[in-house]
Amino acid sequence: MAAEASSLDNDLCCAICSDFFKDPLVLKCSHSFCRDCLQNFWKGSDSRQCPLCRSRFSGEDPPVNIVLRNVVQSYLQQRNEKRVAEKSASRCGLHGENLSFFCEDDQELLCVVCQTARKHRNHQLCPVEEAAEDKKVELRTLLIPLKENLEKFTKVKQEFEETAKHMKSQSQQTEKRIKEEFEELHQFLRDEEEARLTVLREEDMQKSERLKQKIENISKQVSTLSEKIQDIETAMEAEDISFLKVGDDFLILFCLVQCSLQVPELPSGALIDVAKYLGSLKFRVWEKMLEIVQYTPVTLDPNTADRWLSVSDDLTSVRHTGIYQQLPDSPERFFPCACVLGSEGFNSGKRSWEVEVGDKTEWDVGVVAESANRKGVITCRPKNGFWVVSLRNGKEYEAWTTQPTRLRLTRKPRRIRVQLDYDRGEVSFLNPAGMSLIYTFKDTFTGTLFPFFSPCLIEDGSNAGSLKICPGKVSVILVSSQ
Repeated sequence: MAAEASSLDNDLCCAICSDFFKDPLVLKCSHSFCRDCLQNFWKGSDSRQCPLCRSRFSGEDPPVNIVLRNVVQSYLQQRNEKRVAEKSASRCGLHGENLSFFCEDDQELLCVVCQTARKHRNHQLCPVEEAAEDKKVELRTLLIPLKENLEKFTKVKQEFEETAKHMKSQSQQTEKRIKEEFEELHQFLRDEEEARLTVLREEDMQKSERLKQKIENISKQVSTLSEKIQDIETAMEAEDISFLKVGDDFLILFCLVQCSLQVPELPSGALIDVAKYLGSLKFRVWEKMLEIVQYTPVTLDPNTADRWLSVSDDLTSVRHTGIYQQLPDSPERFFPCACVLGSEGFNSGKRSWEVEVGDKTEWDVGVVAESANRKGVITCRPKNGFWVVSLRNGKEYEAWTTQPTRLRLTRKPRRIRVQLDYDRGEVSFLNPAGMSLIYTFKDTFTGTLFPFFSPCLIEDGSNAGSLKICPGKVSVILVSSQ
């Protein structure tokens, strides 16, 4: 406010005398000056020019800037009234003396007369300056938590704004991915449609060509028969003697023609096999679509992934990148541990999935309770909601029980199969190559469990591979209706 008042003071001051405008005149160049200041500036000069921009004018007297004059007068009046009010506020309303003391008992401002009154006898008094300083100290102390809260709110606001940007990016990337996936399906359907139409057209062309040839042959036979019939009828119209001379010849011709005739029949399969093309068409196309459709029993939830991890676009693999990503620190995200969860939780029944660990030298795989801690240092133990097996240093396999259990494997697995039997309280880990058991946790589960994965850290370029969830086998079983 003080800065605004100072700026306004400058705007309402004459550039010549640096004081508030008095009877201001406005020049054609729009600059204004006090009447006396302008006349003194022009005194003794043959020409009239603006003191600021040096624009020259004719001998006409410039008009009064009425608006500016009224603004200055109004401003000065308000300023004087404010000063009077401030001066009045600093004086005692009863005695008209300056308020010099503060009664701490009654929390009142006192003048030299008030402080001798019986009402304030034996009260704790102090100078106004000391009382004001004490209040300021008290307020400064109270301001500390407010400033701390302001800092927290400012930080949270920034985090929320970053989260909003991330959500927008997520939405755009997800929309792009959905369009790509559906475009792949659309292209498959277009290709499948074209392939089936091509086969239909080829069958139509082949069968139409064969039928056309048969029709041409029949047309030739019809033409031949018509000629023979016409010859016989012409002979029959001749005189009896002439007819009898050639009648036997026509009888022989009739027998020959009759014997050589074989009325053609439409061969089996001549028609378009409509049922082959339209029978259960949608089902057959869908069945063939299984060749390009991949099903994974578990998909990863990128919102739970630590900032050092990268989840693939299809949400089936995760790796440590060694690059820190600016992602929202949402409650579901692990930090700073390099972990990620599956997107679907389980609270009953049996589930299983396989994880390709390949040649990685370190990894963690298992299940975790939804309520488990995801921030700070994490200790993978069943009591903390983690049922996990791991590999360290390329050869040390452990089950993270209350005291880590060293596992001795006869062969290094490239895949780990996780089998969860929620109702029986069992999590088993197997090597799919031979289905040999690695370890089984037995516990009593409560709440929802999620698949758990950690590709662990990259060290000197090693262990850079991904953990990949293996696709499941998809089959179609036809069941006849009863």
